[in-house]
Amino acid sequence: MISSPPPSSLHSLFEAQHRASRAQAEVPLALRRERLLKMRALLAQHGAALAGAVQADFGVRSPQLTEIADLFVLRTLLAGALKNLARWMKPVRVRTPLYLQPARAFLLRQPLGVVGVISPWNYPVQLALGPVITALAAGNRVMLKPSELTPRTSALLAELIGQSFAPEELCVVQGDGDVAAAFAGLPFDHLFFTGSTAVGRKVAAAAAANLTPTTLELGGKSPCIIDASCDLEQAALKIAHGKLLNAGQTCIAPDYVLLPEGREAAFAQAFERAVARLFPSIEGNPDYAAIISPRQHARLQALLDDARNDSARVQEIIPGNGTAAAAGSRQMPPALVFHPAPDSRLLNEEIFGPILPVLPYQSLDEAIAYVNARPRPLALYWFGTDAAARHKVLSRTVSGGVTVNDTLMHIAHPHLPFGGVGESGWGAYHGEAGFLRLTHQKPVLAQSKWARGDLFYPPYGRRFDQVMGLLKRII
Repeated sequence: MISSPPPSSLHSLFEAQHRASRAQAEVPLALRRERLLKMRALLAQHGAALAGAVQADFGVRSPQLTEIADLFVLRTLLAGALKNLARWMKPVRVRTPLYLQPARAFLLRQPLGVVGVISPWNYPVQLALGPVITALAAGNRVMLKPSELTPRTSALLAELIGQSFAPEELCVVQGDGDVAAAFAGLPFDHLFFTGSTAVGRKVAAAAAANLTPTTLELGGKSPCIIDASCDLEQAALKIAHGKLLNAGQTCIAPDYVLLPEGREAAFAQAFERAVARLFPSIEGNPDYAAIISPRQHARLQALLDDARNDSARVQEIIPGNGTAAAAGSRQMPPALVFHPAPDSRLLNEEIFGPILPVLPYQSLDEAIAYVNARPRPLALYWFGTDAAARHKVLSRTVSGGVTVNDTLMHIAHPHLPFGGVGESGWGAYHGEAGFLRLTHQKPVLAQSKWARGDLFYPPYGRRFDQVMGLLKRII
């Protein structure tokens, strides 16, 4: 069990970082690069150990999954930051209007100070260190609170970071929900949270007491819209991959499918073939991740039980000659759910597991209306070849991000901001967008010695009226 630090220790860590950030408001390029290179070395030397810790926390999760979904993403993020950091840090010249010339204006990009990061359990390395890397690139000091649901990974992160960084640069705070609540209440210069919408509300409320700005990366119900023009076999394969990566424990996993009425049986068959191709077996397959905890597994089973009790048709998919999961196993087979009740938990809660509701629609307008009647999702996926239909969906729906004819891939693009909108979160990171999110762009106007500012000074009279009359004509 992870021991919780006393409140005094938590505040001492924060105060040390706060003092250091105020003593060094300007963080030079060389120091920022040094910190990023330390992080790159940490991943290079200890990536296998981190993957092993993640596997131990989940029970079943292959190191290859952690390599592609956690470590590769972080290496890409680091490479982009190291390549572009000098350009991102440069002051940005701003055009000065005629009435303020010959002054010049620019934006000075400065660190915010101390950034707090609260990370989740589902991708416990990527979603912990991704915001940390971004914050370090922006010149900030960082305190990280990783999830208590992945204790081995969190403990290893604390050990490795403690070996590579001074605590006033970057430190890890371990502990339970009470520690997380106390952490969220610290007066950070910015607080970055990834997790559920319900917990995000609490984090935002705690931060608001200190007027701490936040970035909230939440979740929600991300739809897949299948157009009549799509190749159903290809769509089913890509949806199955997006849904079953990490056994559905992904914030941007497809949460439900909207497809033309009458194609339910064809989709079910295509999805079943896709599952068999990706995962020839479920039980004992190291590539098919386990549900993180017995509690989460029980919650997902209850969702299926509720759907059956509401007369929905549940189709569990067990590839090959496999059998149902053994007692105590948390490798939950995929399941399609047809005709779930509109008020069911399955359609009103984020699923976060390998269960996929399938909802038929009669017209594309009906599908769009269904999406728009609900909170704005973190991701939206559209499949088809009809350009007019694609434009209709993209222009008439609002979501955090979109991938067309695939799932998940927009998060892998290093130059696309990643974040939510509305109840799926606010603020975005990755690439320059993340750097700017955790940077203060200080506006500076440098007056020229040739300036005639006294034209606008009192006492006001005829000359003032003439100047204002001229300006009214030219602005």
